[in-house]
Amino acid sequence: MFIQSHTPFADLTTSTSTTKTTTKPLADKTILVTGGDGERCRQVAHSYGFKNVVIPADIITACPSIWPFASPQNYETHARPLPAPIYSPSPSSPAATPASRDKNLTIDAIFIFNDPRDWALDTQILLDVLLSDGGIVGTTPSSSSSPSQPSSSLPTSSPSHQQPQTPLYFSNPDLLFASSHPHPRLGQGAFIASFLGVWDAVTAGKRPPLQYTVIGKPSQSTFEFAEKRLLEHRAELVRKSRAAARGVKDGELEAEGEGKGIRKVYMVGDNPESDIAGGNGYRSPRGSKWDTVLVRSGVYNGGEPAHKPSVVVDDAWEAVEWALEKEGWLGAAKHELRKLEREDFVED
Repeated sequence: MFIQSHTPFADLTTSTSTTKTTTKPLADKTILVTGGDGERCRQVAHSYGFKNVVIPADIITACPSIWPFASPQNYETHARPLPAPIYSPSPSSPAATPASRDKNLTIDAIFIFNDPRDWALDTQILLDVLLSDGGIVGTTPSSSSSPSQPSSSLPTSSPSHQQPQTPLYFSNPDLLFASSHPHPRLGQGAFIASFLGVWDAVTAGKRPPLQYTVIGKPSQSTFEFAEKRLLEHRAELVRKSRAAARGVKDGELEAEGEGKGIRKVYMVGDNPESDIAGGNGYRSPRGSKWDTVLVRSGVYNGGEPAHKPSVVVDDAWEAVEWALEKEGWLGAAKHELRKLEREDFVED
């Protein structure tokens, strides 16, 4: 079982997005996703159940002037046609109207799946969407008010038909992460800090504070999602074990006792600010107890950690041995451990 920081986004496909005329599950609406290489984030979003996915490459390829310092040719290999044209005022229609949502590209939610690779382009496009009228790309709040009002202004009051700010979701608050470089590198948390600074500078107090949701460690919701997946995995193991013991197929068994909680979970991580803080602070609605294990093979490399773990070890191999020993299983598990190489235990 493999869970990434953005995996909980899959649960949001059933969330509803409401306009003045429609209420639909987010899976059926148009979302903007970014982060990672190429269009990998789009592919992952599709795998989660989102049907209409736009990435920054689609937008800059369709409208190169949106960020004149980038070459659209660099994005053409993974760009796709937009589902609707970008709004552009005309003499006959100088201001956006509620009907513009049906005719023009409208983003109903923004998801940052991974660390953005082009901070400048992504910052500009996110800003355009969040400052638009209800996610209609190409509009500003003033596009929907008086046509004589300068388009660069940011009025404090919204037009009567203007929609709320487009929902914005980040998947990982980590400021730093460990890589092959000898020192930690900037992570998605740095992009969040950067974007918040740009938002404050551009809006200059004329707009409400940016509304956004950060999932990923150390948030309670992320640990609840992980525990739910652990319970599902446990139920699958129980079914297979019972089926093997009884000599029947897995699907022939009635569910019995599979809803039991997990008594103990060991949270292993290399970042005190996210892994250890999250594990220490998590309050399981099912009553499971969490021990935290800090490894020295990543972001943390010594000293007094900001959040105290249950134990500090050198790497994930020692973390597994420590957990097995604490549970009294180390002796029985040594035979299986001998089949593995220490390099099989690596931290994400």
